[in-house]
Amino acid sequence: MKKFFPRTLLLVFTAGLPAFASVTVVSPGNGADVFSPFTLSADASTCSSQPVSAIGYSLDKSTDTSMVNGTSLEAQVSAGTGSHTVHVKAWGNQGAACDTDLAITIGGGANASLVPAAALNVSSIESLSNWTSIFDSATGAGSALGSTSIVSSPSQSGHARAFTTKFSNSGGVRYSVSFGDDNTSTNFLYDGWVYLNNSSSQIANLELDMNQTMENGQTALFGFQCDGYTSTWDYTKNAGTPTAPKDQWVHSAAYCNPRTWSINTWHHVQVYYSRDDSGNITYHSVWLDGAQQNINATVNSAFALGWAPTLTTNVQVDGLGSGGSPTVYLDNLAIYHW
Repeated sequence: MKKFFPRTLLLVFTAGLPAFASVTVVSPGNGADVFSPFTLSADASTCSSQPVSAIGYSLDKSTDTSMVNGTSLEAQVSAGTGSHTVHVKAWGNQGAACDTDLAITIGGGANASLVPAAALNVSSIESLSNWTSIFDSATGAGSALGSTSIVSSPSQSGHARAFTTKFSNSGGVRYSVSFGDDNTSTNFLYDGWVYLNNSSSQIANLELDMNQTMENGQTALFGFQCDGYTSTWDYTKNAGTPTAPKDQWVHSAAYCNPRTWSINTWHHVQVYYSRDDSGNITYHSVWLDGAQQNINATVNSAFALGWAPTLTTNVQVDGLGSGGSPTVYLDNLAIYHW
């Protein structure tokens, strides 16, 4: 895949770099702590004594290289929290290849200050082997089948998870994984990266949930979705009682529609919610690519499901229209709880 970026005038600062370096990284500096997305600026005039004809970059172990013709590069790069290696590459006009590696550390993004130092963190949830899939009959009279697998491209980490949903008549598939057991934490930050391709035009809703068995044995359902029908972020509530539940979606005032997300790029999704001991959940805020929207809604979402102690997360893809086969990719999924 190639992504093209407009050429811009770069003020190249080369202090600390050897004079013979073929690829000069302007920013960020090697070993820098940055937030995502960050600006990558680089310049290369020669590669193995050949004039440079193209310059580009890749991230970590990904084989997906973003390239632009010319000698200068300026790109907005998205990556998950933690340590990463940026490979900045240049190609000579006779086939030579040059590469400069850059070590960076990504902070938690716009809401990093929410997470206390003592918070527990389960990361790389997308890479767990126990993901399951099931047709959600609540999506209507349609049908759907889902398959999921680990892919190296598109990927940030080298092990993104692909969810492919084959549906008819707006059917949907829920993909789920158990990633631990903690019945005492009351605050949660969902932090993941989602990639959509041109099949996103077939997606009605994209659901990103979390469930927790509480100390009283009931399950708190943190249901959250980007609703393409109403163009809102939605959250769930129990309009009944834990033993006679009525699960309902509530439309917030925050805008979201998965079909308006840019395709062939990674999107950073972060959601902060908390609960009390009775399963009253407060949906605080959602961030999409660093842009914050406040929800600030409290509803009861406790269900007496008889589950064993567990933390689970769901990705649900609901189809739009008579049929299709959209694919959604998830990478660097971490859930912080405290």
